Amino acid sequence: MISGTFSIIQQSLSLGCFPRVKIVHTSAKYKGQVYIPEVNYLMMLACVGVTIGFKTTKKIGNAYGIAVVFVTILTSSFGVLIMIVIWKIHIILVILYVVVMGSIELLYLSSVLYKFDQGGYLPLAFSLILMTIMYIWNDVYQRKYYYELNNKVSTDMVKELATSTNFRRIPGLAIFYSELVHGIPPIFKHYMENVSALHSALVFVSIKSLPISKVPMEEQFLFRRIKPKDLFVFRCVVRYGYTDMRSEEEPFERLLVERLKEFIKEEMMVFTTLTPSNRDNVSMELQEEFISSENESEDAKRIEEGSRHQEDVNKVIKAVERAVGAGIVHLIGETEVIAGKGSRLGKKVLINIGYNILKRNLRQTDKVIDIPHKRFLKVEMI
Repeated sequence: MISGTFSIIQQSLSLGCFPRVKIVHTSAKYKGQVYIPEVNYLMMLACVGVTIGFKTTKKIGNAYGIAVVFVTILTSSFGVLIMIVIWKIHIILVILYVVVMGSIELLYLSSVLYKFDQGGYLPLAFSLILMTIMYIWNDVYQRKYYYELNNKVSTDMVKELATSTNFRRIPGLAIFYSELVHGIPPIFKHYMENVSALHSALVFVSIKSLPISKVPMEEQFLFRRIKPKDLFVFRCVVRYGYTDMRSEEEPFERLLVERLKEFIKEEMMVFTTLTPSNRDNVSMELQEEFISSENESEDAKRIEEGSRHQEDVNKVIKAVERAVGAGIVHLIGETEVIAGKGSRLGKKVLINIGYNILKRNLRQTDKVIDIPHKRFLKVEMI
């Protein structure tokens, strides 16, 4: 039961249906073996509270009996869905299964329901609490994500803000963390409008956990440059497996900078690679001279273009190195979610009270990402 609880919460967390908790993978070989310290402590307190509250094993047994019967009914219900949707079993056989198994399980359920007021309410109360937490978190999580997705900052807007007369560039590298994988989050516009300054190099980072053991080092960092290129703004998705460990000897920001340099070189590699010209053997001397001169001219252009792009690579890498030398700052975008004016009372309670209580009392983003607090700045937007 304990390991099953850990596994269910891990899957709920990956789907955005549960608040952030610390997940420890205890096996590098088997991905399902996990341990969640916060949940373990809560279960310990719940066990102590139930023991003190019920005082006798009779009420605990009643609660356990109702829990087992309801689990059996839910398992059979999901089995029926699998029969219909996945296995495509004939509907007559499905109905036969439902009649036989349903009769047996309803018989068991009727035998334990009379003990509902004698401790049987406990598993249903726990289920109601967990479902409320999951519903609140998932509902607000989706609202916030789709708001950011629908209000992404366009590259034209970034260029317009960067070229504004009231805007200036300051030396340094800024690492801006966001959950949004595609595009620039709207909180960046809020930051630029209020600060009116941007570091000489900026990297938007999204950290994602994959359901695999390890992600190869060369595939952990996925970069993309945001145009216009002279702004030195990049997009990065960092992918980790559940057994990937971050070493103190290789800090995250150092790895990020090294992979960024490699990306800049690889991006320009296509322009610096020359392919030999294919020259056809023709019989006429004039055609040979014409094709030869044409190929030489084309090769010269490509060499000139390749050298120009190599200069651009060196220029960008030097700009990144200067920015790193001036200092690295970590910016975390936090969107404060509140119910809008004129919202229903239920929505205000769900967002303003329920979600914010969960957010304040569970793991914060800076602890999840594990960044140095001396160079940490949180940017909030309502």
